[in-house]
Amino acid sequence: MIGPGDEVLVTEMEHHANLVPWQELCLKTGATLRWIPLTDDGRLDLAGIDDLITAHTRVVSLVHQSNILGTINPVAEIGRRAREVGALVVVDACQSIPHLPLNVRDLEADLVMWSGHKMLGPTGVGCLWGRPEVLDAMPPFLTGGSMIDTVRMEGSTYAPAPQKFEAGVPMAAQAVGLAAAVDYLLAIGMDAVAEHEHVLTAAVLDGLLSVPGVRIIGPDTTIDRGSAVSFVVDGVHPHDVGQILDSLGIAVRVGHHCAWPVCRRYEVPATTRATFYLYNGLDDVEALIDGIHEVKRFWEVA
Repeated sequence: MIGPGDEVLVTEMEHHANLVPWQELCLKTGATLRWIPLTDDGRLDLAGIDDLITAHTRVVSLVHQSNILGTINPVAEIGRRAREVGALVVVDACQSIPHLPLNVRDLEADLVMWSGHKMLGPTGVGCLWGRPEVLDAMPPFLTGGSMIDTVRMEGSTYAPAPQKFEAGVPMAAQAVGLAAAVDYLLAIGMDAVAEHEHVLTAAVLDGLLSVPGVRIIGPDTTIDRGSAVSFVVDGVHPHDVGQILDSLGIAVRVGHHCAWPVCRRYEVPATTRATFYLYNGLDDVEALIDGIHEVKRFWEVA
């Protein structure tokens, strides 16, 4: 149980889905939420980690690869430090498992979760991996059919994990779709996927750095970073950047990307984000850079 005097540690780059639930937990239990701050170049500032992970820390929950900055965080290093104080370690791997060759056991985590739609699968489905002893100790968050062991009028007992977390009619179509996506990725090989993305990421970073007035929000090298690349164009709102690129047939995401604290940290209202995957090529990188030049011409900015 978590209560007053306990602490939950996250990072300043979390997706809202790994921030807001912890805010609510702390609000309801009286625990304190703390976070690892960001450096100017989009990485975690670990200089004060020993002051953040203490005997009061009950949970450390952090993103493996940022969906807005592209940063790949040293989750295993942080996880080992958290284990020293007995904290539960939770890793958001939504942006890393679809893009990197990973073994979840190497992340030094107790729980790892990821979504289906970021790995070529359908929406509305995802995965949770957990250490058996952690899953066994967790109570079900939904109750109903399919997750029970025995039911009597006086009370019920529950099936073991994972069944006890899967009440009701299962999402058969989504599960089959996700399995097909996994088979497809494994047939290609995650090493090949990662290498392909590395080439594209290097090209797009070089391209963006060559355009005057464009600022990358996040690491500007391929060291410990993935293929989600956010940027701003001086003098043009990101929504306007996205509209021009859309008219050219270039699909990007604009907004705060469910990571509003990141935008506040770098004092931008939003960013434009281009994310490259196995279906992209260097021609897409070239089209993006050409499109940004067109954005600048259209809005008459230097």
